Amino acid sequence: MTATVAPVHRRRGLRGTVGDIYHERTSFDFIGRSKLWALLSGTAVLISLIALVYSGLNLGIDFEGGTQWEVRRASGAASAEQVRQALADTSATDAKVLVLGNDAVRVQTQELKPAQQDAITAALAKYAGVGESTVSIVTVGPTWGDQVSRKALTALFFFFILIAAYLTFRFEWKMALSAIIAVVHDIVITVGVYAITGFEVTPGTVVAFLTILGFSLYDTVVVFDKINENTAALGTERGDTYSSMVNRSMNQVLMRSINTSFVALLPVASLLVVGSGILGAATLRDFALALFVGLLVGAYSSIFVATPILAWIKEREPRNAALRERSVAQMVRATPPAGGATVAPAVPAAGAPVRDRPTPDQPASDQAAPDEPTGAVAPADATPPSPTRPDGPIAPRPRRQRRRKRH
Repeated sequence: MTATVAPVHRRRGLRGTVGDIYHERTSFDFIGRSKLWALLSGTAVLISLIALVYSGLNLGIDFEGGTQWEVRRASGAASAEQVRQALADTSATDAKVLVLGNDAVRVQTQELKPAQQDAITAALAKYAGVGESTVSIVTVGPTWGDQVSRKALTALFFFFILIAAYLTFRFEWKMALSAIIAVVHDIVITVGVYAITGFEVTPGTVVAFLTILGFSLYDTVVVFDKINENTAALGTERGDTYSSMVNRSMNQVLMRSINTSFVALLPVASLLVVGSGILGAATLRDFALALFVGLLVGAYSSIFVATPILAWIKEREPRNAALRERSVAQMVRATPPAGGATVAPAVPAAGAPVRDRPTPDQPASDQAAPDEPTGAVAPADATPPSPTRPDGPIAPRPRRQRRRKRH
């Protein structure tokens, strides 16, 4: 009797997991945790919508219209509170004041008359210790802001139409629907970040929005292309389903998605930290923040939003549903009985007649017992009859069998 030792499963740890990801040996169950991804995405979208309804967006002057001043102090650091005190005697008491970097300020108000603008310009020049000609002033009418908003929405509308048409032509309409849902998910969360943080929305922000939509779709198309490639072999493996095939496809392109996202996020993070945080370029901050959030959310949605939605839709198709039912049936047959018990072959009861097995040179029709009962029940203590030899000469054993007997 030999004892079997159960295999010991060692925890690979973070280093082993990173190595598996690098060498594309992962087997993560992305689709099996779809409810978790749906909970995370739903929570993020809900928080973004609440912030958008209650806080709203801090639209820049290009969208609302008005007058904007920018000035850099000759010496010393700038302070929003000091700027408000300097403008206390002007008509800019409710102005938006933004400190740019360490020594520059930006002031935005509604559209004012020329005399009021001159008074604010003089107050800012006095605060900064520079001449009035150094203060830059820009006036934007509300009509131009409305045009920017309308053109942005029009561009977004045609963007969705073109993307849906291309994905339907390249793959199928179900993949196009999944990709568009993921894109809407990215837009809502990115806009929610602006509503929560209160950062200003400028035309640069709109350009960044359109850029991140393209990146999000690029990563999604990479995953869908691998799924479309593996669909041809769907059902060739035992227990294969559409969801398991999607899992294999996602694990195969996981390293590529991580590399693409990391390479794209690295320069954007440099713009956000160095350009905005250190150098104080507010324009870069407005553009880089939308790019950073959008790229991060887009990399997440291509794996955890678009693909689970596609698997959920495709599992409802008759062919894929039949594959799942067949896989479940195969798993049930392969599952051992409870307690590890095995089914033993049937053993005849004591005293029951046992028929001889047919020899290789004897047909199955000759195996009937010579004295088989025909309905009569033999007594319990009766002994079975001895086998009788058939009449006539016995056929000799074949030469091949005789040679084997000698050995």
